[in-house]
Amino acid sequence: MSLNIHYKEEFKDRHIAPNSEDTKAMLNTLGLGSVDELIAQTVPQGIRLKQALNLPKAKSEKDYLSSLKQTASLNKVFKSYIGQGYYDTITPGVILRNVMENPGWYTQYTPYQAEIAQGRLQALLNFQTMVIDLTGMEIANASLLDEGTAAAEAMFMQFSLRKNQQAKKFFVSELLFPQTIDILKTRANPFGIELSIGDHHTAELNEEFFGAIIQYPAGNGEVFDYTAFAAKAHQQNVKVTVVADLLSLTLLTPPGEWGADIVVGTTQRFGIPMGFGGPHAAFFATKEEYKRSIPGRIIGVTIDSHDNYALRMALQTREQHIRRDKATSNICTAQALLAIMAGFYAVYHGPKGLKLIAERTHGLTVTLAKSLEKIGYKQLNKVYFDTIQLDLADLTDSIHRECIDNEINLNYNGKTVTISLDETVSAEDVKLLVKIFAKVKAIAADQVELEDQQVETVIPAELQRTSSYLSHSVFNAHHSEHEMLRYIKSLEAKDLSLCHSMIALGSCTMKLNATTEMIPVTWPEFGKIHPFAPADQVAGYYTVFNELDKWLSEITGFAAMSLQPNAGAQGEYAGLMVIRAYHQDRGDHHRNIALIPSSAHGTNPASAAMAGMKIVIVKSLENGNIDVEDLKAKAQEHKNELSCLMVTYPSTHGVFEESIIDICNIIHENGGQVYMDGANMNAQVGLTSPGHIGADVCHLNLHKTFCIPHGGGGPGMGPIGVAKHLVPYLPGHAVVDISKGKSIHAVSSAPWGSASILVISHAYIAMMGSEGLTNATRYAILNANYMKARLEQHYPVLYSGANGRCAHEMILDCRAFKNAGIEVVDIAKRLMDYGFHAPTVSFPVAGTLMVEPTESEPKHELDRFCDALIAIRKEISAVENGTSDKTDNPLKNAPHTAAVVTGNDWKHGYSRQTAAFPLPYVAAYKFWPSVGRVNDSYGDRSLVCACPPIESYMEETTV
Repeated sequence: MSLNIHYKEEFKDRHIAPNSEDTKAMLNTLGLGSVDELIAQTVPQGIRLKQALNLPKAKSEKDYLSSLKQTASLNKVFKSYIGQGYYDTITPGVILRNVMENPGWYTQYTPYQAEIAQGRLQALLNFQTMVIDLTGMEIANASLLDEGTAAAEAMFMQFSLRKNQQAKKFFVSELLFPQTIDILKTRANPFGIELSIGDHHTAELNEEFFGAIIQYPAGNGEVFDYTAFAAKAHQQNVKVTVVADLLSLTLLTPPGEWGADIVVGTTQRFGIPMGFGGPHAAFFATKEEYKRSIPGRIIGVTIDSHDNYALRMALQTREQHIRRDKATSNICTAQALLAIMAGFYAVYHGPKGLKLIAERTHGLTVTLAKSLEKIGYKQLNKVYFDTIQLDLADLTDSIHRECIDNEINLNYNGKTVTISLDETVSAEDVKLLVKIFAKVKAIAADQVELEDQQVETVIPAELQRTSSYLSHSVFNAHHSEHEMLRYIKSLEAKDLSLCHSMIALGSCTMKLNATTEMIPVTWPEFGKIHPFAPADQVAGYYTVFNELDKWLSEITGFAAMSLQPNAGAQGEYAGLMVIRAYHQDRGDHHRNIALIPSSAHGTNPASAAMAGMKIVIVKSLENGNIDVEDLKAKAQEHKNELSCLMVTYPSTHGVFEESIIDICNIIHENGGQVYMDGANMNAQVGLTSPGHIGADVCHLNLHKTFCIPHGGGGPGMGPIGVAKHLVPYLPGHAVVDISKGKSIHAVSSAPWGSASILVISHAYIAMMGSEGLTNATRYAILNANYMKARLEQHYPVLYSGANGRCAHEMILDCRAFKNAGIEVVDIAKRLMDYGFHAPTVSFPVAGTLMVEPTESEPKHELDRFCDALIAIRKEISAVENGTSDKTDNPLKNAPHTAAVVTGNDWKHGYSRQTAAFPLPYVAAYKFWPSVGRVNDSYGDRSLVCACPPIESYMEETTV
């Protein structure tokens, strides 16, 4: 027997699930002889790439991790005292391993199907409760992207709520972090908002102002008493936003008690690694009266169909999917996974533990300040929490050299320096700092005594917190690791994720998040790096960024990428702002019309509105394609004001439109730019590209096509690629110089957005290579068309291409079932009984299901899902022909919980077996929904967005 000593495992064979036998069987169903034949029938020849992607040869998983370890070693993990909104922290091991590194948490989808998402909904409710308690506000959302964008959302909410429509000024404290001010500049510009940046002590607020924003503690570390400022603002009908440090609020009087209208900030220091800038969950808290204007998701308490406690996303009519250009924001992806972790951090430590962490941090800061003052340094902050500010005079360079020699980073600003401490700092760390500062003054180490005896706070009584917080039992019952582990697992067990079954969400691409891709994210060489660390300490990160930029540019056919946008919708906004800057730089300030097809994703018109554009809707034909004649007419009508077209390709209907090149040409001929939504890039990679088709800008959902996990609703990344003429306008940053020459202001707090998770997409591309990536696209199309062939015998498929093929997704038309009283939502809930998450419901067409299988699912899983939908169709037929009751049937009563199925009271006209185990495979794979169908309207009528005592809540609901 000869032995093959050259065999090497290829990652693409692990990522792309169908094997050769699966492929042959699926092609037989389609009546085809090869995958190439299918692609020829699906992707128009005119847009096909003529050559393979020019990417490095694919690496094995072992080789990739080995090479990346070498790259990671180029990052120097110094002790960071930079602060500025980013702090080293300790992620409790029980949370690190069982949440952050656990696919049972990071592969979940946004909790739109609440009955199989009760675990993460409870975790997010904990997060909201934590934020409400610590800020002293009345309502909070379930996280935003980062602190800077949360501040910008607050500004825009204040602007939208203003009673005096002439008020266009917004006061900005000069002591906000510079990255936050930078984002405020970005968001203010399209609406003509005038930022008045200055000293809050001397600010003169009048009727021209609609809002103000201050930082607590301030950017230099000083803790101010803002009570008088807030009162003065309110006298002028000016609303006040406070950017607050959440840990400090365990010791400081919360903003809600001294006049804040909105409180925002980051929860990064609640156990979330710095990760060179992210991902981190921001928070947004406000007053109850603004609940319908608050951006992002809100988790609310309601009841289920059996009057039991249940949770779901509340007030969803606020969302951009419904309100479109009238939405309060364009947020689609948030930071759910990180919010969950931060909430668990508070649960694990509890109010006492958090206060002890804050007291230790503050105490060591006081010790450092007193010790440095004793050896002759001038400390400028009178009241502070964790940050001191020193006047170094002419000693800056000497201090800097000594700190670098000791692998320490401080925050230098001319002749002053700030030093920010965190929970990882020890007394030994403080001693080292004092010795370094003493050495510069030629004071011998043996002469240095640490002022660590009888440490007293420098926070005056009037600024000290006296109110209680985190009194709910959830924050006071899980402090041993065993209890915490069981609590985490109890919630995880209530949620369906990719660990259980395929999640066939059209437009959302729920594909394999390979373990090898995830492993480097928690390496300290990536996780413990401050985003403002000096460039010579982050060569490893720069290597990853440069390679990813080059690879994504090759894949998209563009000249360059910006990796800064940390969500898909933020990528849309960034791309539109780049287009806007391009037009204005050419003197075309009047170009502000965005043409958007009626079928577009809801974030498209919302993003365009945020970019200050006027939206003109383009009609769609009956087959779902863009009405080219209508597009041409409107492009010509508005040719002098045309800014751009926003188009998704393949279309939102899952079809490669044959006329896409003509569409791009029409826009260019009329002076506009083409913005391509990259939501469906999973059907393009290696076969065609936005740049090849003719687009000028495209955002990429790295959490879709490029394998960053959805994390239960975030994190995501939405970098943008641009053609050569738009490169100079890509986003810059106020702290780290990444300007391209004419860069727009920042769109994210960190220069490279959620930098640490870019490693995931880097790994995916490096291990797949050109052939693997192209085959992934081919198999995404094959899997979709195989499912279409099986399902179209039972459900009408709404749209298809010229040869009857779909792209990587299809739309099943369920509208006719309404005649029998069956709604599409009934099908979605019944799928839970079969062990599946529903496809995308009622988008882009009401009353439909949009199905996307991805390339990562094997044939037997596709068949299980098809079998479930076919069985449900038979159940619908039973209702249609009268065999099954119109109101008492398995669909209307779905989902069926274990408590209901095993209970003594069973009065339905169908069996328990039919309810719980409708197909033979279900018994082996059974996933039990933890609640019955949730009652959305009940929850919206009596909005509760914090943890209620379950017993008292149940008493109320049964009265």
